[in-house]
Amino acid sequence: MNNTDFMNWQSFKEALLKNPDLHLQFQYAEGKLVDASYHITEIKQAPIVSVDCGGVMNTWTEIIVQLWEPQQRDNDREMKVSKALSIIGVVEKMLPLNPLGRVKIEFGNSQFDTRQMYPGEFLVSGDNLVVNLSPDFVQCKAIERGGSCGTNEKGEECCTPATEIKPEKMKIELVSLSATNSCAPGSGCC
Repeated sequence: MNNTDFMNWQSFKEALLKNPDLHLQFQYAEGKLVDASYHITEIKQAPIVSVDCGGVMNTWTEIIVQLWEPQQRDNDREMKVSKALSIIGVVEKMLPLNPLGRVKIEFGNSQFDTRQMYPGEFLVSGDNLVVNLSPDFVQCKAIERGGSCGTNEKGEECCTPATEIKPEKMKIELVSLSATNSCAPGSGCC
């Protein structure tokens, strides 16, 4: 996946708007769905500013939708797409969300460590709109630009350990004081 494959907020909302009467489900692993009685606990907008290993500044915005499964499952409380859109409406009245922000879904439960995942394919399955989630990943932006992770013209790489630079010790000249030199007024010793 590269930067052009991220789903943006506008596309995410448009996919929801096409299916308001369906139940909204998220598949976080093969054959594993977030329990239908989940809550959307918050929607966060995170502006990201970074400098990659090639010395290039990068900026983007992430829109993070956090899901929470209650311990007490409630089959009468399944999340419909229309309810999710209502929550989004409440959020957007207070926090204008960047339509080009990358969407991430944040979820975890007792069998699945909390993590942020990317929405992928939207599938209609019976009365459900199922959003398949893909795990987040680490990438090297310099390599994606055709670079080589910060290697400069001299062939030095940014990721190699730097040699330790030890500060130069100051040299102090020691003056020998013999018993014949006394510290008398005007002698210059003090």
